[in-house]
Amino acid sequence: MILRRFYNDNLAQASYLVGCSVTGEALVVDPNRDAAEYVAAAAREGLRVTHVTETHIHADFVSGLRELCALSGATAYVSRMGGTDWQYAFAASDGAMLLSDHDVFMVGNIRIEALHTPGHTPEHLTFMVTDTAGADRPMGAFTGDFIFAGDVGRPDLLEKAAGLSGTMEAGARQLFASLQHFKEYPDYLQIWPGHGAGSACGKALGAVPQTTLGYERLFNWGLAEQAESAFVTEILSGQPTPPPYFAQMKNVNRAGPVVLGAPPSASMSDMKTLLATLDRGALAVDTRTWKEFAAEHVRGSINIALNKSFPTWAGSFIPYGQPFHLIAADAASAERAVRELSLIGLDDVAGVTLSEGLAAAREAGNTQASDETGVAELQQSLGDARTTVLDVRNPGEWLGGHVPADAPGTSGGAKVLHIPIEQLVARIAEVPRDERIMVHCKSGARSAIATSILELHGIHAHNVRGGFDAWRAAGLPVSAAESGDKA
Repeated sequence: MILRRFYNDNLAQASYLVGCSVTGEALVVDPNRDAAEYVAAAAREGLRVTHVTETHIHADFVSGLRELCALSGATAYVSRMGGTDWQYAFAASDGAMLLSDHDVFMVGNIRIEALHTPGHTPEHLTFMVTDTAGADRPMGAFTGDFIFAGDVGRPDLLEKAAGLSGTMEAGARQLFASLQHFKEYPDYLQIWPGHGAGSACGKALGAVPQTTLGYERLFNWGLAEQAESAFVTEILSGQPTPPPYFAQMKNVNRAGPVVLGAPPSASMSDMKTLLATLDRGALAVDTRTWKEFAAEHVRGSINIALNKSFPTWAGSFIPYGQPFHLIAADAASAERAVRELSLIGLDDVAGVTLSEGLAAAREAGNTQASDETGVAELQQSLGDARTTVLDVRNPGEWLGGHVPADAPGTSGGAKVLHIPIEQLVARIAEVPRDERIMVHCKSGARSAIATSILELHGIHAHNVRGGFDAWRAAGLPVSAAESGDKA
């Protein structure tokens, strides 16, 4: 048996290839849209991709199942569990095989058994892997978003991201039951999870690429002996705010993603073309660093830096189904940005303009700079009633402490407003337009994006360098959030 793991750092997403060296057949589990990498990896091992499956309808990236099947000629295997609302709409037209609990299929001499493990989603499957050439019982399991290293899948995404009211407690109870059944397997069973640290599909995922059921039984809180009620309370508390694009991904992956047929590429456009489209109300996303953006950028653009978090924030602030433009530092960055956007279904890139064209925008009077400030200046401004401190961290971070509303010994000072960055556009009317706005997050990365979004909406803001980490490091006072805070 041949096993290979693929990991996308920006999505914190793992996919797998498992192949039979005797027959040359291979299965890919949970592929993303970069289908060519799986075909190439299989060929290097003397294999061909003959089967493609996924553990569930993903929310954080566009499934590559259809793309890979089209490229390789493989057969798709998808869940039929979860009820009518969670069926794959494209299964019949694509000739996909539907899997129920305990269904089995063979990949050469490798036995794959599907287990229905609902909770994270109603249709979720876990795949048990047995190498029948030398064993009669499973050596490991592809657990998708069911069990991670150090954590278990969150059951609240359907309600919080997809808007299906009243589903998260039922999902939590389903997840608890699934875990109790799965704990009956032996300790030696290897666990190959679908995500690692940094994913929003759980709240405390480990960074190790694999684990064992025995180890998780000892140290994973979700598999500890506990009452169902205690588990439900814990699993539903402290979960990170899901990016807004998760709802879009659910719909795309259930209906069936568009098959691209070839890797996406950047279509270049000059600065004159970009400025003309901005005049007509188009969106431009500058992918350079905040430092470069703050020094000078095209008026009317927002900043989402091309770093590890680029897909998450791009999916949160670029509208789906509408053409948009990118600004990139160089051609390599442009190609990278377009590829990463395709992984979350943002395919409508109308053009990419290189930042070397800023001189032309400057001559046309269409550039500006952004303001930045430090925590010392932020502290000095707390006694000023004309200042609003905008905290764009998530609710868990806010509850752990925040900048106080005024300086010690003063009264009637600055206001502190908490709006998680994912909600900023929807709640933009809450941000005062006639005050000094000081924006911070944990380290300064999210607040940089927020500052650029506020500028786009005509609100002048100052990004706080180093964020709340710098505030704490300076030994400045911290206020604890009230338990009833709903922000």
